[in-house]
Amino acid sequence: MKYVILGGVAAGTKAAAKLKRCDRSAEVKVYTKGTDISYAGCGLPYYIGGDIPTREALIVNTPKKYSGLTGAEIFTGCEAVSIDSASKTVSLKNASGDAFTESYDKLVIATGAVPLVPPVEGVSLPGVFCVRTPDDAVSARAYAKEEKCRKAVVCGAGFIGLEAAENLMALGLEVTVIDAAPQIMPNAYDPEMADYAKKQLKAAGMRVLTSTSLSGIEGNGKAEKVLTDNGPLAADLVILAIGVRPATAFLADSGLEMFKGTILVDSQMKTNLPDVYAAGDCAMVKNALTGQPQWSAMGSTANLAARAMAKSLNGTGHGYGGCLGTGVCRLLPTLNGGRTGLTEAQAKEAGYEVTSSLCVVDDKAHYYPGASSFVIKLVAETSTRKLLGLQVFGAGAVDKITDIAVVGTSQGMKLDDFDTLDFAYAPPFSTAIHPFVTACYVLENKIDGLFTSMTPDEYIAGAAKGYTVLDVQPAPAIPNARWIDLSSVNGPIEGLEKDAPLLLVCAKGKRGYFLQNRLKAFGYTNTKVLEGGAFFNEVKVPRSGSKLSAEEIKRVKGLGCLQDKRYDDVFNVRVITRNGKLTSEEQVKVAEAAEKFGSGEVTMTTRLTLEIQGVNYDNLDALFAFLEEAGLKTGGTGSKVRPVVSCKGTTCQYGLIDTFALSEKLHELYYVGYHDVSLPHKFKIAVGGCPNNCVKPDLNDLGIIGQRQPEIDLSKCKGCKNCQVQNSCPIKVAELDGGKIRIAPDSCNHCGRCIGKCPFGAVTESLTGYKVYIGGRWGKKVAEGRALDRIFTSEEEVIDVVERAILFFRDEGQSGERFADTIARLGFEYVQDKLLNSKIDKKQILEKHVVGGATC
Repeated sequence: MKYVILGGVAAGTKAAAKLKRCDRSAEVKVYTKGTDISYAGCGLPYYIGGDIPTREALIVNTPKKYSGLTGAEIFTGCEAVSIDSASKTVSLKNASGDAFTESYDKLVIATGAVPLVPPVEGVSLPGVFCVRTPDDAVSARAYAKEEKCRKAVVCGAGFIGLEAAENLMALGLEVTVIDAAPQIMPNAYDPEMADYAKKQLKAAGMRVLTSTSLSGIEGNGKAEKVLTDNGPLAADLVILAIGVRPATAFLADSGLEMFKGTILVDSQMKTNLPDVYAAGDCAMVKNALTGQPQWSAMGSTANLAARAMAKSLNGTGHGYGGCLGTGVCRLLPTLNGGRTGLTEAQAKEAGYEVTSSLCVVDDKAHYYPGASSFVIKLVAETSTRKLLGLQVFGAGAVDKITDIAVVGTSQGMKLDDFDTLDFAYAPPFSTAIHPFVTACYVLENKIDGLFTSMTPDEYIAGAAKGYTVLDVQPAPAIPNARWIDLSSVNGPIEGLEKDAPLLLVCAKGKRGYFLQNRLKAFGYTNTKVLEGGAFFNEVKVPRSGSKLSAEEIKRVKGLGCLQDKRYDDVFNVRVITRNGKLTSEEQVKVAEAAEKFGSGEVTMTTRLTLEIQGVNYDNLDALFAFLEEAGLKTGGTGSKVRPVVSCKGTTCQYGLIDTFALSEKLHELYYVGYHDVSLPHKFKIAVGGCPNNCVKPDLNDLGIIGQRQPEIDLSKCKGCKNCQVQNSCPIKVAELDGGKIRIAPDSCNHCGRCIGKCPFGAVTESLTGYKVYIGGRWGKKVAEGRALDRIFTSEEEVIDVVERAILFFRDEGQSGERFADTIARLGFEYVQDKLLNSKIDKKQILEKHVVGGATC
């Protein structure tokens, strides 16, 4: 038997290997267009980010190695042009363009898919990449490094696009993701689940713009700007991950039955043409639940279907049973996603009457280090209680949760079938009752009427209107809600009618359920628990004309909103800049925000942030959302690292260091990266390009000043009466003494202006670097910082000592004292030794509970 296989990546190589294992006498020939075979396409984003270090690691097998292992013949650089099923031949051409034909007894088409490149201007510019082949990934990573890329735009918010975005962030790029759909990961997740993931991505610093279509890419010889229907986006690297289409154009006149480019096959992967089969991304399979056609362009589907096909061709096996749309992905280092089966929307569209539930559960014993949560949504058929689908997010092993659901949905299991299954348990791995089983319990209780809830989707749609919100968390946390102490509820609650609509909200849902259970026993008839609680939902309770509480004023202050002392509910909102810089588009957005939500005025702060004046409390959320569309954030208050400021040393004639680059790195690492890290008090950082001290670095908690130290070679000094070195010194510490130039070392501020001024080369550069001051401050009390005893010679050294200072302050500072007070209390020499020489346990320090004392 002679098998000819077109395509040599996933399905093609899997089919060839299995065919040879089933029948060693079979002649198996694989023709593939590329030079690589059997490569790890799903690993490409992780090569871009550096998790996979080398290109070679992406190649599962070379043609020679694969042929040796399997016995199949591999022909690379050969592109299929057409097939003739009547004569059972394939027309091909090699890399040189020479045409030839190959006969077959059985033909397997496994040509896969190709990236969908939109028909817009600029997609061919340098700096624009797809993520389909190893060469794509290699080129993208190399380009990012060689061109020192700072901003990336990823077009497409599916799995590959978001994986690429996460890995670009790992390279230190500022990343924006756009998608024309109204949500990320469309068709994989229901809208409320996708919105939760979107919020986590944005909180991690990724800009995500949905309902935003690509209209072009511009640049002078390379990509510099992405054009969208939502405005332009700066980008020096662009990833096109809009999707793929089947690589089947060469089959247009073949007689094959196709749908939107995919080849229609049966469960044996057989086409309508005799002895012609298809598998992988070019084939249409069926959904295992609905039996309806489904395109599953996944590496897992390609391998499973190809193996099943090979067995069928040898008279064994049961064919391919269909797909469930199963997928997992890493979206952030702390966020993984998984899904299988039907979403709620898909299940309803397929004709099922369904009930869904969303719950937040522990992913392992809550007391075990590293414990986190799973957000699990289950969808089941109401009448039969059969599991139809799952969606899950979490920091932990979402693949395990997903795989349990795969077994359940494919085997037609009911929710109750999971109730007592003996899943593995130990504190480092799971909870005593498995998280998946807990999710089943929740949905069972909902179907049985024991648990009455409001879904996040219903809440977003406004279903809570008219409900009294009861905050059931251990301490009050929802502004304008009534807090209920769960432990004290032993009868009817004063002031609440038993038929009043009550929405019970806790952190994750459990305490809300406990309260509902008690209230039902006391005769309350109209209670609902908000699924997912405050962990999943943004719970907003409108004010009923009441005065803002002190707690709420403090909360919004932490978001950068300072109360206007003349009003109860009017705030001035700080918009964070990057060391005082905004793009013109961002400036316009701030101005528009001021007109739309505030008084129309924008002021500037001494920390180089902007303040939108006169924003009413009820407009704050709308303002935040409006600014986020432009990638702008509010903040800059509280006991934490404040926005980093710098002078214009990068462009200033006196600047000795790249102040923009250093301050932006510090901003990302310690303002953004340490945003949730509480300190004893505020911590201000300033970067000055030279000793002119325009931004007063030595009056900040930590200040950095560029340095350029002179070195004198007295043998070259001629003792000129009109000494150019002496004339160039702005602080007059360079003097002629005994006919030779002298510079007082204790008085020189290392501005570097004297260097190179001597025509005989008597004064040259000794060292360029950074002086770091600690313990400065201005305001109610003024303290001039003191410089550490060493000059730092690289950005890396400076960045390290900045982090050490922040961690030291968090560890040894006392609540309410500034860094200057800490240094005065402990002594400069002690603090300096800690910063320069001592080991600092970052993990232990960040795990400490620290109460801040900043009042502004």
